[in-house]
Amino acid sequence: MAVSLSKGGNVSLSKEAPGLSAVTVGLGWDVRRTDGAAFDLDASAFVIGENDKVLSDANFVFYNNKTSPDGAVVYSGDNRTGDGAGDDETIRIDFAKLTPAAKKVVIAVTIHEGEINGQNFGSVQNAFARVVNEADGKELARYDLSEDASMNVAMIFVELYRGPAGDIKVKAIGEGWRSGLGGLAGAMGVNIG
Repeated sequence: MAVSLSKGGNVSLSKEAPGLSAVTVGLGWDVRRTDGAAFDLDASAFVIGENDKVLSDANFVFYNNKTSPDGAVVYSGDNRTGDGAGDDETIRIDFAKLTPAAKKVVIAVTIHEGEINGQNFGSVQNAFARVVNEADGKELARYDLSEDASMNVAMIFVELYRGPAGDIKVKAIGEGWRSGLGGLAGAMGVNIG
């Protein structure tokens, strides 16, 4: 049974699945209400170095850059409606390929043009992140966002990293940003043109 995380909680995925090397982070959400306008949420990943910034702009993985330079982090593609059960978007992380310079991989979800359209996470429900062992498809950990994030346009869901003993860990973050994808990416050290 998957470990259920609460905000700030972490767990060693390697203890749940010895020999673990690759995971898929499944992200899901439902739109509670809209004014009829399209409501598009997007997953993204930031490969972060020791200075708590992205290793390079190419280590910002999202709909316009679907793979990190080392091939370790891969974005599945854009689900523009969030319709249907299960994962709406996924990000695959292969820790065997991940550059040693990476301290962690931060996974976020943002509302596309949310600031322009006046949309925020107050209109989103049933948001979750789940970490699945790619080898056997078993769900190892899950984080259901329950915090009120009504004013936020971007949310950091989880971060994955190697612990001091080399084990793979996940931490539930649940941190919101009002500035959308551009503001979040800028805070992560991405050069926004």
